[in-house]
Amino acid sequence: PKTTMLRLAVKFFPPDPGQLQEEYTRYLFALQIKRDLAEERLTCSDNTAALLVSHLLQSEIGDFDESEDREHLKTNQYLPNQERIEGKILEFHRKHVGQSPAESDFQVLEIARKLEMYGIRFHLASDREGTKINLAVSHMGVLVFQGNTKINTFNWSKVRKLSFKRKRFLIKLHPEVCGPYQDTLEFLLGSRDECKNFWKICVEYHTFFRLFDQPKPKAKAVFFTRGSSFRYSGRTQKQLVDYIKDSGMKKTPYERRHSKARGSTRASNTNTPKQSVPFTEGLRTPGSPASAAAPFHSVHSSSTPTPVLPIFAETSPSSLDPQAPYTRIPEKTTAAPAEEAGRKLMQQPGSPMLQGVGFGSLPADHPQLSSLMLKSALGLNPTFQVNLNTAGQGSSPLLSPVLSDAGGARIEEDDEMKRKRYPTDKAYFIAKEILSTERTYLKDLEVITVWFRSAVIKENAMPEGLMTLLFSNIDPIYEFHRGFLKEIEQRLLLWEGRTNAHMKGDYQRIGDVMLRNMRTLKEFTSYLQKHDEVLTELEKATKRLKKLEMVYKEFELQKVCYLPLNTFLLKPIQRLMHYKLILGRLCKHYTAEHRDFADCRSALKEVTEMTSQLQHSLIRLENFQKLTELQHDLIGIDNLTAPGREFIREGCLYKLTKKGLQQRMFFLFSDMLLYTSKGVTGTNQFKIHGHLPLHGMLVEESENEWAVPHCFTIYSAQKTIVVAASTHLEMGKWMEDLNMAIEMAKKSTEKSDMLLENSVCNRSNRSSDEVSLEQESEDDIHSSRSSLDRQSHHRANTTMHVCWYRNTSVSMTDHSVAVENQLSGYLLRKFKNSNGWQKLWVVFTNFCLFFYKTHQDDYPLASLPLLGYAVSSPVEADGIQKDYVFKLQFKSHVYFFRAESKYTFERWMEVIKRATSSPARSSLLLPKDEKDSHTD
Repeated sequence: PKTTMLRLAVKFFPPDPGQLQEEYTRYLFALQIKRDLAEERLTCSDNTAALLVSHLLQSEIGDFDESEDREHLKTNQYLPNQERIEGKILEFHRKHVGQSPAESDFQVLEIARKLEMYGIRFHLASDREGTKINLAVSHMGVLVFQGNTKINTFNWSKVRKLSFKRKRFLIKLHPEVCGPYQDTLEFLLGSRDECKNFWKICVEYHTFFRLFDQPKPKAKAVFFTRGSSFRYSGRTQKQLVDYIKDSGMKKTPYERRHSKARGSTRASNTNTPKQSVPFTEGLRTPGSPASAAAPFHSVHSSSTPTPVLPIFAETSPSSLDPQAPYTRIPEKTTAAPAEEAGRKLMQQPGSPMLQGVGFGSLPADHPQLSSLMLKSALGLNPTFQVNLNTAGQGSSPLLSPVLSDAGGARIEEDDEMKRKRYPTDKAYFIAKEILSTERTYLKDLEVITVWFRSAVIKENAMPEGLMTLLFSNIDPIYEFHRGFLKEIEQRLLLWEGRTNAHMKGDYQRIGDVMLRNMRTLKEFTSYLQKHDEVLTELEKATKRLKKLEMVYKEFELQKVCYLPLNTFLLKPIQRLMHYKLILGRLCKHYTAEHRDFADCRSALKEVTEMTSQLQHSLIRLENFQKLTELQHDLIGIDNLTAPGREFIREGCLYKLTKKGLQQRMFFLFSDMLLYTSKGVTGTNQFKIHGHLPLHGMLVEESENEWAVPHCFTIYSAQKTIVVAASTHLEMGKWMEDLNMAIEMAKKSTEKSDMLLENSVCNRSNRSSDEVSLEQESEDDIHSSRSSLDRQSHHRANTTMHVCWYRNTSVSMTDHSVAVENQLSGYLLRKFKNSNGWQKLWVVFTNFCLFFYKTHQDDYPLASLPLLGYAVSSPVEADGIQKDYVFKLQFKSHVYFFRAESKYTFERWMEVIKRATSSPARSSLLLPKDEKDSHTD
């Protein structure tokens, strides 16, 4: 019929539509964004909405003219209630003079793709508890929203199967994600047709974005059929890319002009911004959530994506709201020349280094802002804001092909040439380790001094007294280390002969720099001694002040906060321990006659005095930090940080119930044993199922009695439980620590009983002399699984979660050893299907490798938890023809990394081996010489 209205709609929303080849296609995408704005599908802040509309205006009617703009906005509705922000729209449009329609389309897509609601189409549903939610699907997986807030993402790599039964939509997850029992999530849609329609959309999205080839049609059954035969028909994204690349398809001639006729003061310029990364490389890049599934490729041959376990990559888009507390800086490699020059200027000695701080609309006389601005080193970086209007910019910072095989920069430099260019002395590489770890340490301090400060100031969430206590203690330390880092960088440049080559011989040492700065650092001991008070007061304030608690939790979700926040407050004292170890290594390397030996020995003496004073404080702080971290992660316990309580071990065991062996997470303290289960939606917290006081507890091996491998029985006054470990070694560790803790509890006073009574939420526990095989409450087991409340999305690479996934455990002793085994520096990562190597900045801390493109980046692109991994040298069958390569393997997941020298290779092997191979407690009692002989 003539009245029929047909509308073009985008079916698949790729992570970066700006990489589309055709101007015409980008124009059609921009039209879809325009429609989504008008229909309130694409929600965003007023500033972002105004910026989008201003680019749409530029693409439709050309350069700014206030009277014509206002007239156009009266007759064209880009946004509901757009009159409210008309002033902002005009203000932005005024800045786009000279921008072509094609450039405007590109900017619209650049802004839109970073919004959380980009490409989202809601499907009304409810969870098992009847909570109203919205389901959606994107290139990265199935999304769950409450209102317009995303509360969960099920990446395609986590999903084993999608199905529907009548109105029920079912997501079956891989056992590695959720354990062997809680593996299926269920959502209820309005009708069977709605459910099937959403299932079909999911199938199409998964096929298009994840598969190399379209699936073959299902063979027709002879007698009867079961299930749907629906399959996606059409090319996958990869097939489309390959088709265009291989066939050299001719582009349709098209000149993008203004959509609405209006006189313009300039000639139309159809040149689009140049893209340095072709679409083929933009498909799996770290900035796009599609890469979250498997930024590293494991070496087993399989067409299926690598499971999510080995790698956890964060890919949420950055904010575009100018009022946000901070905005991400573009990748250094894509900066415009002017920006790069500005950045270099900002990094000169004595000039501000802090990048990325914004204070919103704070008054100029705000007390914290004033004190911040008065310090020469704490000024704001004027090059910080991302310029969305630079027509000639390179590829988007979020598209740099850092962790993808296709786009990574290959390093094929001749090893001999490299060795000739730099010193080969072991002392040089030890000094270089000081430099690389100092860079990481300074970035860690900035998490507090820059990023967290900005967050609490913007929300006015922290009392002034606590602000003063926190920042007056850490700011002077940060300032000192900024100057120290500059000295080390200058010395290494001289050592390498890259400046003042004729003076090189006088500067091939580091002891004088270390001695001078260790003496200065002694003056900061009083600040370090206050860290105990800072940590305690911060924890008290977050419990007392809901606003601060919210800001704290939200900040821990930011990419820059890659570890639990209070971990960063321990870094200054831990750094002293690192200096002591590195200086000890230098003294051991030098002969007594070496000109650098005396300074190194004196520096070692200075830092040893400081560590001796702070050693007990560090032990207490690490225990307190661990208890507060667990307090945030466990549901069902209060006051876990009660005085006198010590953390001993956490890990996965299988508890014998009427259903058989069920996975539980156990936490051993000096006065009690807790066991919990973990949810896989909404919240990643663990819910407590039981607690056993250590007084009167008895532990016995019981493999023969129950015919279960690695099984032991725990008898307590309240109940008796049977648990099984994953290995005999794990069982030994648990039994040894339990028996030690029971002996400690015998010697303690009755206050531990009061601690237990006041800490754990009341639960009805029955006493029994028999083994407890009770049916645990289904409500208890499923509540954390099906609840979709956005309580707090905890990172999946914390030790607690990795222990759960890897069926292992970690003790407080392991944590203390791990503090000594921290390392950072550049490594080359081998691509899976080629001989190419990719250069990455790698930080090893908290049993985990964190990957950055450069040492200047503010947050990691991906992480690889190493608990359970084995580190070794490659064997002949691996086909690695390079020196200084080490191999990481967990089951079928294999990665190869290459160091720059024999020393750095041995250091990476040493720290990974020591931190990932958790010894039994008895082996820690060996004399130091004997332990060293084992590690050598």
